[in-house]
Amino acid sequence: MSEQAVRARAREAGLAIDWVDAMGRPQQVKTEALRRILDSLDATQDGSDVRPLITARVDARIDLPGLSTDADTPAELVLEDGSVRSVTIRGGKGATLPAIGKAGYHRLRFAGREITLAVAPARCVTLGEVGAGRRMWGVAAQVYGLRRAGDGGIGDAGAVRDLAQAAARHGADAMALSPVHSLFAADPARHGPYSPSSRLFLNPLYGDPSTVFGPERLASHAAVADEQAPLIDWAAAGAAKFAMLRRLFDDFVAHDLAAATSLAADFERFVREGGDALHDHALFEALHAERPGNWADWPAGWRQGDAAAVRYHLFLQWIAARSFAAAQTAARAAGMRIGLIGDLAIGMDPAGSHAWARQSDLLLGLSIGAPPDGFNPRGQDWGLTGFSPRALLARGFEPFLATLRAALAHAGGVRIDHIMGLMRLWLMPRGAPASEGAYLAYPLEDLLRLLALESHRHGAVVIGEDLGTVPPGFRARLRRAGIAGLDVMWFERTRLSYRKPTRWRRDAVAMTTTHDLPTVAGWWSGEDIRTRRALGLGGAGEEKERRQDRVRLWRAFTAAGTAQGAPPPVDRPAAAVDAALGYVAQSPSPLMLAPLEDLLGLEAQPNLPGTIDEHPNWRRRLVPAAKDLFDAPEVEARARIIAGHRQ
Repeated sequence: MSEQAVRARAREAGLAIDWVDAMGRPQQVKTEALRRILDSLDATQDGSDVRPLITARVDARIDLPGLSTDADTPAELVLEDGSVRSVTIRGGKGATLPAIGKAGYHRLRFAGREITLAVAPARCVTLGEVGAGRRMWGVAAQVYGLRRAGDGGIGDAGAVRDLAQAAARHGADAMALSPVHSLFAADPARHGPYSPSSRLFLNPLYGDPSTVFGPERLASHAAVADEQAPLIDWAAAGAAKFAMLRRLFDDFVAHDLAAATSLAADFERFVREGGDALHDHALFEALHAERPGNWADWPAGWRQGDAAAVRYHLFLQWIAARSFAAAQTAARAAGMRIGLIGDLAIGMDPAGSHAWARQSDLLLGLSIGAPPDGFNPRGQDWGLTGFSPRALLARGFEPFLATLRAALAHAGGVRIDHIMGLMRLWLMPRGAPASEGAYLAYPLEDLLRLLALESHRHGAVVIGEDLGTVPPGFRARLRRAGIAGLDVMWFERTRLSYRKPTRWRRDAVAMTTTHDLPTVAGWWSGEDIRTRRALGLGGAGEEKERRQDRVRLWRAFTAAGTAQGAPPPVDRPAAAVDAALGYVAQSPSPLMLAPLEDLLGLEAQPNLPGTIDEHPNWRRRLVPAAKDLFDAPEVEARARIIAGHRQ
């Protein structure tokens, strides 16, 4: 195929031939790279042009793409509430339908066909609406790092409940969590929360069985693990907790299922409501325990799992789901306006449950990542797979809706990782360098409408992680959709100064830092520079630049009134942490999230990008128990600082 033909096919497939990098420089994808990506798209994408679901806005004319009729066509509209009305599909170049004034999933019937109309409000439920004009604040926590007596050495939903209740007593309205997606039960050492096996289900290690069975019954099944260790040994702690859960399951089978108790009835109801998707996930977990490794190496058509093993994994999901539901209920009962905010990872591990059970949903031959930029001149390959845009259209967006509903099932909000993925994803053939990737377009308007509709149905807010290479106009589109962005102190600056917090966005969540960036104490002390240098990741001149930036940041703190006098020494960063939290709390954002690492004044960050085993990523445990964390004098004082500025 000629170069011109390849480029024409690429455009038709939604690939961006030309793009602009993070430095504002025009770039063009090489023809050979386009060929490889197209080959993968052709092999995996559904070729159907039929759209079983069409999105629309309330009170706006509805376009019906893919439908062509010269004459007006009578139709029947069945609203979600069951009422029926007669309507007329207007013919012409593009078929249309008159506006519908009621949000919901409605059915349009005509000429022996039926189409679902997802009619959405103009915007998601916003933080401003939830806060009723109040500038709220909350905490951001790594679930595994929280402590609770009896947690088996891994933070869980019980500790989430404890911390939410403690934070609420100090005026917090939200608690943002690291991802709690299902990983790989047969291999707990695979603990990266942003590389899930499935985003439809939960990590059983985060379940709190005492929520379901009570502490007394659980006492005889306690996990044998070191709960005081500063770092989680995921292989050992995971094995110990799964052994405890297995003993509990055996007891449940012998006593509850055999006697048909109320707990057994609740379990059976959970399994029925979970349907085929839940069963397939449990089957994958059972099969993966028999044959660890990649499912691509399993015998063709192998789906015969041991029934008891499958039931065990259904049991694990039941406990996890009930645990997080209880945590959200407790958070709201304690006075939080939002409660838990879940984190939706951008993709899935291609060797995981979703990829095995629903292969046609995904672009398995392509890997999600990021193009080369100033921080990563070779680009990034995140080793994840994502949805096929054409599969989304062909299946009425069911894969996206199922994922979103799972994220909102036990939460008052969701943070969407790398939200630019709603518009485009940088994809490369698996095994190819990131520099040989290209942007693939996604149906942004459809996805935003579905987000708005599900946001209102769940009464939940939506936050988008809009950091990195952001397409022009994208943030404005999120603003119109009622999706909050993310403002992080380290990035709110010019080359020579830091932007006043009063000039930050009014529709973004404000934070001092994120899990991938230095804590305030770590940045002030230079611990992040020392850590990177020890791993061969440091850059020349970092220390000199940091000395200058400390002066600039302290000057910004002083001007904002959150600091006074001379900057503190680098080995005593507490005053800088206090000033930073107060500084960010001054932003006009409707929600400020304080990372627990900053509330505690810790120097180590949860994750160091660019490393895997070289650094203890996603392993650090916090010292105070979750229920006592706000009793620590430094945390209590910092909560008062934040609350004072948020008022």
